[in-house]
This record gives sequence, C-alpha cells and structure tokens, in this order.
Amino acid sequence: MSRSAHIDLDIVEGALEHGMPYIALGSGRPLVFLRWFTPDHANPTGMMRESEIKTLTPLAKQARVYAVNRAPGMAEGTTMADIAAQHAEALRAEFDTPVDVLGISSGGSLALQLAADHPDVVRKLVVGASGFRLEEKARAAQLNYAEAAAEGRRALHYMIPAPTTFTARLTKGAMWLLDPLGRPKNPSDTLAFVRAEDAFDVSARLGEITAPTLVIGGEHDEFYSTATFRRTADGIPDSRLVIYPGANHMGTVKHPRFAPDILEFLSEPTE
Repeated sequence: MSRSAHIDLDIVEGALEHGMPYIALGSGRPLVFLRWFTPDHANPTGMMRESEIKTLTPLAKQARVYAVNRAPGMAEGTTMADIAAQHAEALRAEFDTPVDVLGISSGGSLALQLAADHPDVVRKLVVGASGFRLEEKARAAQLNYAEAAAEGRRALHYMIPAPTTFTARLTKGAMWLLDPLGRPKNPSDTLAFVRAEDAFDVSARLGEITAPTLVIGGEHDEFYSTATFRRTADGIPDSRLVIYPGANHMGTVKHPRFAPDILEFLSEPTE
C-alpha cells in the first residue's frame, strides 16, 4: 500500500481480494466507485490519476471513496456475472456491512450486475452514464478499440464514435496520433472485459435490484439514449432518474449537480 502527498484527503493505494487495485480518499461512510472503461486493470497514473482524484474529491468530502478497478489477468470467456462475483467477494472481505456503490459508464454495467446478483453487499446504488445493456454505438466503439489494441494496431480513435462536429473530428485525429502513448499494457485484459460487457444485459433482472437506486444520464450522451436511462430506472423498484439537459457522456460526470445529487441521495435515510 502506498500513501499520496494529498494529506488532506488521506489518499492511499492498495489492492482488494483477487488483486483488484484501488485508490481510497476522503473520510466518512464507504463509497465504492467502480471505474469507467480503462485500458488497463490497474490504478491510473500521471494525468489520469489526477483527473480521477479531481472528479472524486467533491464526493470524498463526505465519504471514504474507494476507486476500484477490475482484477488483472482476466481470463478469456469471463462474464459480467463472474466479475460481479469477484467484486462481491472482495467487498465482503473488506467491509463488514453493505456499502454504497457508484458505477459510471462501464462501471455502471458492473454495478447493476453486482446489485442484481449480490444484493447483500450494496446499501445504495448510483448508476451514471450507463444502463441495463450497451447500445450499439458503445458496443462497436469498445470492441473495435479492444480488437485493434490486441492486434497491436492504433486503437484509441475508435472511442470517438462517428464524429459529427469539427471539434470531435479533431479529437479523433489527436487520439489516433497519441495512441502509442496510451496502449494497454495487457491487451488481453481489455479484450476480455469488453467481451464480457458486450454480452451484458440485465433488462430482465432490474426488478430484482433491492437497493435504492439513482440513475443519472446526459440528454446528449453519445453512447446511451435517454430511453435507456429511463428504462433502467423504471425497471428498478426503488429508483429515481435525473437527466442533465445538454450533457454528453463525460459531461454527465462533469455537471455541477453530479456530486451534490449523489451526496444528497446517499445521505437520505433508508427504511
């Protein structure tokens, strides 16, 4: 375990059961953040680490946030249910009570699977920029990226689906150029997770989620429609939906109401 220079947030790094890497920061009730799509099953470094800490800092002012990644060495054929089972085992080993869970993007897929399969580990659930299954744009973008990376080809630009604006086209070009600096260290992990999420679908299981749930989406999300956000929330018995007008996929996380809405929801008493 290593300790960061951000003394006020008491940032530490370590690994949960199954070798799942985490960064923990802040103080208060545990809030487990299941990371979005990442090239490697590792803690971020450099600018990506600072960006993650910046995103989580507002939440860490009222919670002890554990940013958790998937276990490295993911076997071919692993399913989302398998990944959720690993997380459930790790959370039971680390905490003696159910914990709040926040999943964003790919982490939202995992969070929904975890809450459906292992309700005993989830106190409250927050799903951001994600839904009950991948839509075709997200599925194609991730699979194209993972397959290209596994073959040693440039891949990062695939994560910008069909750019329609000049800025998006510039971004896609920049990602093509920068790809060699951000290739996965273990592309087989990336591909195994992408294939697991590709088959992920809890549309028939939403009614089994017992944790109070908050679904947050952006009106202009590039990967998920508002209909998917709405169907996800409508299918969970104790849930609510928040749509941020004008927000895209990452804009949802950057929205000024994102952290306050989550903290308000988590602070409400449970029955």
